[in-house]
Amino acid sequence: MSIEVLTENLKEAIKADKEKAEFGHVNVRRARELIRDLGAYVLDVRPPQHVESENAEEAGIPGALYIPFTELPESLDRLPKPKNHPIIVGCKLTRLANRVAGILEALGYINVYILDTDIDNLIECHRAHTQE
Repeated sequence: MSIEVLTENLKEAIKADKEKAEFGHVNVRRARELIRDLGAYVLDVRPPQHVESENAEEAGIPGALYIPFTELPESLDRLPKPKNHPIIVGCKLTRLANRVAGILEALGYINVYILDTDIDNLIECHRAHTQE
């Protein structure tokens, strides 16, 4: 990828982020709305040692993918297409989610959101709503 393409991708991503509330940081309620209303993908990027019981994909969250941060370069083919489809990135403390969101935006994804809490909270919420 050329520096020109990278620069253009980042410009587009920043433009899109400016239009989002909180620059794309979402709470569990908003994440569930994005999943339900727009079919947003959930990308769980926690390293295996930070997954306490199950990852988002194992929990059955619609559109969830578990790609640990350290495995991202080898797993790019698993990322959703087209690149304007909403993706919610989550982890334990948002640090890795922020990094991955930046990487996705550099790759040309323009509809990236960051879960502002531990992804286990989203998993628990999903379980509660699917067991009703």
